Amino acid sequence: MSTTTTAGHLIVAQLERAGIQRVYGVPGESFLDVLDGLHDSSIETVVTRHEGGAGFMALAEGRLTELPGVAMVTRGPGAANAFIAIHTAHQDATPMILFVGLIPVADRGRESFQEFDINAWFGSTAKKVVTLDDAASAARVVDDAIFTALSGRPGPVVIGLPEDVLVHAIESGTVEPRTVARTEPAAADLAGLETKLASARKPLIVVGGEGWDQDSSDALAGWASRHGVPVLADFRAYDAVPHSSDSYAGYLGYARSDANARRLDEADLLVFVGCVRADVLSDGYKRGLDAATVVVNPDADLLGHFGRLDQHIPAHVASFAKALAVTDSTVEPAAGWLAGARADYEKFSTAQPDSGNEVDSKYVDLAVVMEILKQEMDDDAVITYGAGNHSLWPARYLKHNTANSLAAPRNGAMGMGIPAAVAASLAYPGRQVISVAGDGCFLMNGQEMATAMGHSAKFIALVVDNGIFATIREHQEGHYPGRPSGTHMTNPDFAALARSYGGYGERVEKAEDFGAAFRRAVESGLPAVLHLPQDPATRSPKTSSN
Repeated sequence: MSTTTTAGHLIVAQLERAGIQRVYGVPGESFLDVLDGLHDSSIETVVTRHEGGAGFMALAEGRLTELPGVAMVTRGPGAANAFIAIHTAHQDATPMILFVGLIPVADRGRESFQEFDINAWFGSTAKKVVTLDDAASAARVVDDAIFTALSGRPGPVVIGLPEDVLVHAIESGTVEPRTVARTEPAAADLAGLETKLASARKPLIVVGGEGWDQDSSDALAGWASRHGVPVLADFRAYDAVPHSSDSYAGYLGYARSDANARRLDEADLLVFVGCVRADVLSDGYKRGLDAATVVVNPDADLLGHFGRLDQHIPAHVASFAKALAVTDSTVEPAAGWLAGARADYEKFSTAQPDSGNEVDSKYVDLAVVMEILKQEMDDDAVITYGAGNHSLWPARYLKHNTANSLAAPRNGAMGMGIPAAVAASLAYPGRQVISVAGDGCFLMNGQEMATAMGHSAKFIALVVDNGIFATIREHQEGHYPGRPSGTHMTNPDFAALARSYGGYGERVEKAEDFGAAFRRAVESGLPAVLHLPQDPATRSPKTSSN
């Protein structure tokens, strides 16, 4: 039913009707009418301290839930600060919507205050960029944005909001939200895949992307276990199938095991479910290129896929997993193919003290910390991190047995871990949230601890402090040995910093003290930081360098 309202208020009403529960943002004068509409809304307005933090929170919500995360920022500088989240959502194929306030329509093209070209800025990294020039179309534009963000290959949609258009009085109402269909695999496609599986001796399934739920995760893992097919996860898609399944054999991409690299080369059939053969999982387009290849993915264009393609099944991952699970398969892979893969994973994912590194006694051994954390953390805990060598430890050693339990950037964006932890806590208030942050990564968006305090979010952040940008230093040591440059950092007392926000902070001097410190952080009921000093010579769980 139509009623007299404004475009800004109608935007809020349509978000409500779509089921959006939160919007993240930094306020701006360019979208005041939307903020006014949120005043009496059921939608929680999460006021962040930086637009990059708002974007990453929306990205994490899109990753962890069934709806796109929503962020709102102002024109020019605000949009620039949020750009990192759009790039991440684009490369990660994560549904997200960014509303950007714009200058009045009459001021365009005059180099007005904070003017910028929204299409030129975001056109190459968003699925769609639209400017709301017709106030009466506000509900339809929002509905289309949600549909676009979720359909096909998920991704970000950017909506420009001219401030004068927002206040136009209109006779209009919300629209019925369009349903995004979970495309079912055709019977012929399943039959074709079955034929390929039946003739393969070393088939391998690689899972990734968005859209997994517990039922589909369990279904695919169960089918693979019954038929002896190893399942590997794409880079930072480690929560796609439960690690407790006998079929799970670890992951591909950065810091993957050598055993899985060999297994990718040895496979005679590769089935990518929800992801494609991109550069990271193939070690820079070098591995797994010759095997027969099937891609199960709703993206008609298979953006990012490289190399051989024998069959494309345009289906949603959940629909495919459930359909595959009820098929009568004759798959008979090579004897020991799955057992060997699982044994390699168990060995690779179990940390040993020092993990082969010589750890100075004044530093904390992260390998020991990870083993303690595995015992302390809840089985359905949500884990977040940004980018950097610190993320190698949780990726390798921590377990994911629950769907939607990881929020980390697949494009290597630093600064996502803490904002993602805030969003995860708000989206799943009953679940434990753990963030593993490097010192460089934490300080890019650590100010969002203030947001956590303001919105009763709680998480436990492990801040790994080695005083350097370790990933870049490692590259320098390989290419310019003995000449470190531009990679040193001067850090604060992270525990004291957390306490200054009103959270819990504690410095952990020895790895064996971590368990008790973690329990104290949990019992505090506050956003918490455990400050872990790490030897700057330690680069990864496997090696160290001086």
